[in-house]
Amino acid sequence: MKRRITLAAALALALAGPVHAADVYKIGAAVGLTGYAATTDRGWRDGLQLAADYLNGKGGIDGHKVELVVEDNKSDPQQAVVAYQKMMSNDHVQIFASGCVSAGNFAAAGAVARAKIPMVLCSILPRRENEIHWAFSFLPPPIYELQTRMAYLKDNTQIRKVGILNDPSPYAMLMAKLAETAAKQYGIQVVAHETYQQDDSDMSVQVGRINAAGAGAIIKIGIGGSTVTIAKNVKQLGLKDMLLLSGLDDAAPYVQAGEVLGDHFMFAATAVQIPSAVTDAEAKAALDAFLTRWKAKYGDRDGSAASRAWDAMMVIDKAVTLAKSTDGPKVRDALEEITHYQGAAALYEFSPKQHNGVVKNPFVMGEVKDGALVQVK
Repeated sequence: MKRRITLAAALALALAGPVHAADVYKIGAAVGLTGYAATTDRGWRDGLQLAADYLNGKGGIDGHKVELVVEDNKSDPQQAVVAYQKMMSNDHVQIFASGCVSAGNFAAAGAVARAKIPMVLCSILPRRENEIHWAFSFLPPPIYELQTRMAYLKDNTQIRKVGILNDPSPYAMLMAKLAETAAKQYGIQVVAHETYQQDDSDMSVQVGRINAAGAGAIIKIGIGGSTVTIAKNVKQLGLKDMLLLSGLDDAAPYVQAGEVLGDHFMFAATAVQIPSAVTDAEAKAALDAFLTRWKAKYGDRDGSAASRAWDAMMVIDKAVTLAKSTDGPKVRDALEEITHYQGAAALYEFSPKQHNGVVKNPFVMGEVKDGALVQVK
């Protein structure tokens, strides 16, 4: 009798492990839940979870229950490496859908590539070819943000001289390098280039230098509360004619900066932030499908980063279904076959030579009116 019970128990244990493993698809996310990227990356995390709940309600991804594994990288590259290593060695994640801290994703990309685990990212792509092979970006290329702001200055103002003010993140540094070329396309000259650290509490020196160089507008590059600090510095210095043009970010710093500078503050806005700017029927339907679920859970909270996370999860779903497998290399190959996917945030086109999914500028110029984000007319 004891032998029969032992055999039954052993059989049950043998069956339990593989069935559980086969039924679960683990998606890892290294995100900056604390530090300068917290507002944006919390949105990304919540967008991932919203999509995971939606997909699980439909039976999962190709029959596999989605399990999110989230680690806080504290908006720091070294902490990101620790987070990635933990998720690979302890949690055995099968794909990454990580947040907007480019430096952290870069720092871990080599190890992820060696492990042959695909990465879909809120950030720009890593630099090395073997790392890009495994990475797919859902972030609009930096040049689009610059073009949107430069076009506004050319078409709506007399300002032809600007200053660049950026943080040291890889995304901001890349955009800063592109700024002069982008400006020239619109007949605009970059007359000053200043930098700041994400935790700086005062940037009046940098703002003053930009003003002294003859700039009529500051092109601010970087996310977080630094936008509000710069806006306050502009006002404190009495620069009544200076425009502050910010880039992709959460609505919270937009609203605060708008309260400080009024119509002298504008930003490159996403479709989610100003839905009324979307006129294409297919794009509007995709946006509405996301916003209906987002608002039901989070109300009027900005869903910009979340919408890209939602899109990333939907593309992962399509890739796994196409691959008929959760195997990393097979899913990676399938991601390259996802073309003309209309998401909530943008239209995505991937291919073996195109791992930046957003190939059409999705931005419009926005401003703050009565505490709300509206398109600049």
